[in-house]
Amino acid sequence: MHRFTLFVRSLVFTILVTLLTIVWAFVCMLVSPLPYNQRYWVTARWNVIVIWLGKVICGMHYQVKGMENLPDEPVILLSKHQSAWETIFYLMYMPRPLVFVFKKELHYIPFFGWGLALLRMIPIDRSKGKDAFAQVVVQGRKRLANGQWIIMFPEGTRIPVGEKGFYKGGGARLAAETNTTVVPLAMNSGDCWPKNSFIKKPGLITVSIGKPISPEGKNPVELMQEVEAWIEAEMRVISPQHYQA
Repeated sequence: MHRFTLFVRSLVFTILVTLLTIVWAFVCMLVSPLPYNQRYWVTARWNVIVIWLGKVICGMHYQVKGMENLPDEPVILLSKHQSAWETIFYLMYMPRPLVFVFKKELHYIPFFGWGLALLRMIPIDRSKGKDAFAQVVVQGRKRLANGQWIIMFPEGTRIPVGEKGFYKGGGARLAAETNTTVVPLAMNSGDCWPKNSFIKKPGLITVSIGKPISPEGKNPVELMQEVEAWIEAEMRVISPQHYQA
């Protein structure tokens, strides 16, 4: 019965999010002539509603630790990645507009991609290799200069709970190139919304925000090692049950 209840709740959640996405895509189109900050705020209401639906229907609650660690300046957020949940949550919760670096194919997703295209994100063509990163630096400088925050997931893909992916250095390289402070983020969303899982489980998701890390005097490898060390150590604090071995 418990499994059946989880299935029904997850089904209701998925149906409502799908309908909301279709409706909100047209809302985003209607507000597209507005100034960017207003357009961003309206778009992010989709995120607010989805997180709320996840809480009231599926029981996915959350808490945030370390908000005082977020500086009032341009930063690059480097986050653990376990689920779709954090990609939705960060955009609605962070105090400044976020810029995601993502593969350009996401723009082709009906409704969702259309709304995404109205925001000042950084889509990349991964097949272009070094040229793709050069474009990230060019666009990243502009976004940071405009007061936005850039967020990247160093592991590149969602990693199962209790596991560690390979931390790629793109975020650290961008921080070094632009001389921008880095803020590491750890979270355990995979406990409630596992990768590629239709079933959403009730529980408490903890988002932990680390202290800012300056790129001064560090090369990208050293900077990423410091970020990785903090994130993986913090994961053992917020999800100790997965790291007992």
